[in-house]
Amino acid sequence: MPETFHFLLLPGFSALGCMSAIEPLRVANRFRPELYRWQLLSIDGAPVTASNGVALNADAAFGEVGPTGTVFVIAGFEPLACYTRTLGDWLRRQHHGGATIGAIDTGSFVLAEAGLFDPGHTLTLHWEALAAFRERYPRLTATQELFETGERRITCAGGTASIDMMLDLIGRRHGADLAASISEQFVVGRIRQHSDRQRLEIAARYGVHNRKLIQVIGAMERHTETPLSSDALAQDVGITRRQLERLFSATLDDTPTRFYMNLRLDRARELLQQTDMTITAICVACGFESPSHFSRSYRARFGASPRNDRHAVR
Repeated sequence: MPETFHFLLLPGFSALGCMSAIEPLRVANRFRPELYRWQLLSIDGAPVTASNGVALNADAAFGEVGPTGTVFVIAGFEPLACYTRTLGDWLRRQHHGGATIGAIDTGSFVLAEAGLFDPGHTLTLHWEALAAFRERYPRLTATQELFETGERRITCAGGTASIDMMLDLIGRRHGADLAASISEQFVVGRIRQHSDRQRLEIAARYGVHNRKLIQVIGAMERHTETPLSSDALAQDVGITRRQLERLFSATLDDTPTRFYMNLRLDRARELLQQTDMTITAICVACGFESPSHFSRSYRARFGASPRNDRHAVR
């Protein structure tokens, strides 16, 4: 009997994350007919528009689906915009009835809101939403890995990581040979492991190769709420502040202070657009001394005030 998957698409969902999860099932059925069956669900049974503007028809509303095998919630920006008690109750009923519950991209927000994780579970989601998730659910353990599998819970970063997650599931159930054959159909060089990182390493992201500079940028990324001074950053890697400034200037055409400020502002924008945290709370979470300083710096970088930028995406 085919294994059934239900994919609940929330408005603004990631089309890439969705298709990357479904296509391995389709190709698996080419090699071994009737292994899998799947349906697309929406909140009300109507078509759902993805973040790229493409609308997909739903087979049913989520409330019309009884006990099933596996449910994946696929979301994008503002994953909790359509969250209701009814949706949370349905997800909990599915899980209590024996279903595996999964999330793709930012769908982990929905599962967390429904109480389907506890501090003992490890989960993942898209790296861009990680800071926002940790702010909202500080007791939960969220990682930057491609996907996490646990006891009837599966979470995935989305994008092409959905392919790796599904190949892992297929390989566990039906053998590595089938997973490899499916992978070759997608011209995938290798099947990534769940522990592979989502983001490029600092060296690749910024085009830098100096070991001390990489260490300093890493420290900056880890300390956005309580920023470190340039003196402390330099001391940690065994150089002087003047040497650190020359290193940033020669390699990145920037100063350590401005580079660090932009990192913090980028994180603030993620929190602003993906959470309902107050602007004051975001200001504190990103290490700014006052809301006025935060607003001036934000406008200088993004051309809009924090308040107007939040309204522009909602």
